[in-house]
Amino acid sequence: MTLAPPPPLSSMSTLRLRLVSQPATGHMARPVDGAWWPHSPDLASELPRLLGGLPPAWGQVTSVLVDEAVWSPFPGRLLVANQVVRLRRTTTQRSPTTVCLLAPGSGRWDLLVVPPAATDAEAGRLIRSTATVVKDSVGGVAVR
Repeated sequence: MTLAPPPPLSSMSTLRLRLVSQPATGHMARPVDGAWWPHSPDLASELPRLLGGLPPAWGQVTSVLVDEAVWSPFPGRLLVANQVVRLRRTTTQRSPTTVCLLAPGSGRWDLLVVPPAATDAEAGRLIRSTATVVKDSVGGVAVR
């Protein structure tokens, strides 16, 4: 297991994440629940920032499924904020690339992963494709 150091306080504001509104009960689920634009392909350093920026209603994420081709080598488990998070790999490439977050008793969330090397224009196009935004830590303004 790898210990993930907490991100520096100054970097907490640099989380690039947009979440879309949840569908009403009984409606079909969306293909993604938001978009995440990590700063690097180092999952062990990026994941703590992501998990720390999620809404409390999402619960405690204990398992994360990612496309291993997108990320630098990473361990099978990571200690994040005194909690063990299991990191699972898939070799099935999806287009677009997503990360799947699982929180027992709370649910599953899929986030579109914007490539870390994307330009602002490319990232903006991908992020806008995720539908109506209700939480925006990219620019700090919620859009509906």
